[in-house]
Amino acid sequence: MKLYKIVTVQHINASIEECWDFFSSPKNLQTITLDNMNFQIQDYDGKRMYQGQIITYTLKPLFGIKMSWVTEITACQENEYFVDIQQFGPYKLWHHKHFFEPVPDGGTKMTDIVHYALPFGILGRIMNKLVVQNKLKSIFEYRHNKIEELFNSKKVY
Repeated sequence: MKLYKIVTVQHINASIEECWDFFSSPKNLQTITLDNMNFQIQDYDGKRMYQGQIITYTLKPLFGIKMSWVTEITACQENEYFVDIQQFGPYKLWHHKHFFEPVPDGGTKMTDIVHYALPFGILGRIMNKLVVQNKLKSIFEYRHNKIEELFNSKKVY
């Protein structure tokens, strides 16, 4: 199994508490996901992230094909980190760590580390090279830009 890794770091002009309030709410995931993925939460208990929480949703990540995805929050420490893993979905493995660290200027450093693997052996490796890695890059670029817009844009009135 070939394991791939994505690391993103973003500085957010908001307190760690404000960041946690936004990112620990599963409903906000839709806000920072590409519209053309048709991301829709199907079920979650309406609570902030906690260890053991299950979130189910549907999306169309590639070629307009609708898929179900089930994630579990496997670790969570308020205002510090949470980890989600795919229990059911398109990946052979999906392990996503989200870290939040205060910075001296009062802002927050957010680091995402994703490890993923695809099914289908060599075909999965080819699909990663041709399609998946570029799609994930565009997803994380969109997320970065949306977070910039939500938290880091200077509003002019």
